[in-house]
Amino acid sequence: MPSYKAPVQDTLFLLNDVFHYQNYGNLPGFAEASMDVVEAVLEEAAKISEEILQPINHSGDLEGCTRNADATVTTPAGFKQAYKAFKDGGWVGISAPAEFGGQGLPYVLGSAVMEYCASANMAFTMYPGLSQGATAALLQHGNEAQKALFAPKMVSGDWTGTMNLTEPHCGTDLGLLKTKAVPNGDGSYAITGQKIFISAGEHDMAENIIHLVLARIEGAPQGTKGISLFLVPKFHVNADGSLGARNAVSCGSIEHKMGIHANSTCVMNYDGATGTLLGAQNKGLNAMFVMMNEARLGVAIQGLSLSEVAYQNAAAYAKDRLQGRSISGAKEPGKVADPILVHPDVRRTLLSIRAFNEAARAFIIWTALKADVVHHSTDEKARQAAEDHLGLMTPILKGCLTDIGFDNCVKAQQMFGGHGYIGEWGMEQFVRDARIAMIYEGANGIQALDLVGRKLGLNGGRAVTTFFGEVAAFIKENQTDEAMKPYLAGLQSGVGHLQQATMWLMQNGLAKPDNAGAASHDYMHMFGLVAFGLMWGKIAKAALARKAADASQAHSMDAKLMTGKFFFERMMPETGAHLVRISTGADTMMAMTADMF
Repeated sequence: MPSYKAPVQDTLFLLNDVFHYQNYGNLPGFAEASMDVVEAVLEEAAKISEEILQPINHSGDLEGCTRNADATVTTPAGFKQAYKAFKDGGWVGISAPAEFGGQGLPYVLGSAVMEYCASANMAFTMYPGLSQGATAALLQHGNEAQKALFAPKMVSGDWTGTMNLTEPHCGTDLGLLKTKAVPNGDGSYAITGQKIFISAGEHDMAENIIHLVLARIEGAPQGTKGISLFLVPKFHVNADGSLGARNAVSCGSIEHKMGIHANSTCVMNYDGATGTLLGAQNKGLNAMFVMMNEARLGVAIQGLSLSEVAYQNAAAYAKDRLQGRSISGAKEPGKVADPILVHPDVRRTLLSIRAFNEAARAFIIWTALKADVVHHSTDEKARQAAEDHLGLMTPILKGCLTDIGFDNCVKAQQMFGGHGYIGEWGMEQFVRDARIAMIYEGANGIQALDLVGRKLGLNGGRAVTTFFGEVAAFIKENQTDEAMKPYLAGLQSGVGHLQQATMWLMQNGLAKPDNAGAASHDYMHMFGLVAFGLMWGKIAKAALARKAADASQAHSMDAKLMTGKFFFERMMPETGAHLVRISTGADTMMAMTADMF
């Protein structure tokens, strides 16, 4: 059976040494969350992840969720108890405002907690994760009465939330949706339609579920301009907050999925269900995108989470599994064979996963800190820069971390040979669970198109210009440090390729949009590699400083420095291949007629 140990010390190193958490003390939430508090929170999150969530991950996958005859859903054994412990510990509202009963802690801390929980049990973590996104949309777009009625129960975890976008005939193209909203004459609406792929759509862990549903009000314009967002509770909520009768919304069936079996992914039927408008009429996508952006960062974290737990188990197995002898001579002559860790290709595989994990964790923390600035800073210039960062980096994070996270789960599975394909070892579950992250909350091809088609040119390219400036400044600041040269040379090469690709898109993508579309996947992953490279540069600088200041840390810091060197030697050069592919344009792939496929 697989195991998991939350990387608390690595998170603390990133917060303390790499991103200088103490510099954010002027923002609300940070002053109350000193590093002592942060460490205590992370240690407690590690405990609940390792001791409560991880032990029911495999069993939950085997049992799955059950739809009952009355259209209710029963979650796997242990999930209801685990959710109660999670809720009672205040974890659902860790970063929610204190005025609604939340902990009011920084978003970056909530992101770290989410990583640990998703590594331990991704299917479980989706239940509170969706609630957090729904709450964010409610708090930003709800009126005062809605926030007072719904937010405290959602923040506490007594009620959970969902997002209802997809319909059988439309996924990405939401302008095609058919779910309708008819005014009831009292300010409420009757919602009728069917939604599919609704994660946590029905379950037995909370007393109410608040569905955020996209629908079109009768007479509204067609397409995306006529979509509104509605709050539709499973049970009606009385004015005093008590629960009334069951609303006309039900689970029609549970989807039979490749993975995340313990999360109830439902077909939801709305048969004149009563809902209230959230935000302005015909502006539903604006409100839903608050939740979508939160969800996309959460899904990026899932990519890292599964890569991390898969790596931990693969590395442990590689140290223990005796198979063959080292090609350079026996390393364990007293044993019948050497551990497979002696083989260069095993090390290549493990190091490629580890190099990604550490850079991806840094990338998430860097971006989560920007989200805290957006939410809390009173400095308009700083907030604008942070918003630019989030807009640019969200599709890169979602696309790259989930693509590579899935690949890494497959690589980790490979370390086990035939045992990796057998259910009892747990590695095949990681592969199955990781696969969905590349698809939901906007398939990764859409993320790449969003990056190239919208985010690069936004505000005259302000965000990407700022990023290039940050990389250039980091290289210039550290170029006289001899110990940093192995890291800076690779970063300089990678960002050079990215700048060439950006220029190529400017010259060839506007006049011929297919060129931009054909380049988008490679461009997104090239950008991701350069962002990882900047993270590794920052990690290396901090590791060198920590090593110099504390000799007892030399061994762990050397591990980071060597992993960083591996990244620049073996992974960053892929930017060159991406550049070549981008530069070929779209002619060949678009020349084939449909009957040739």
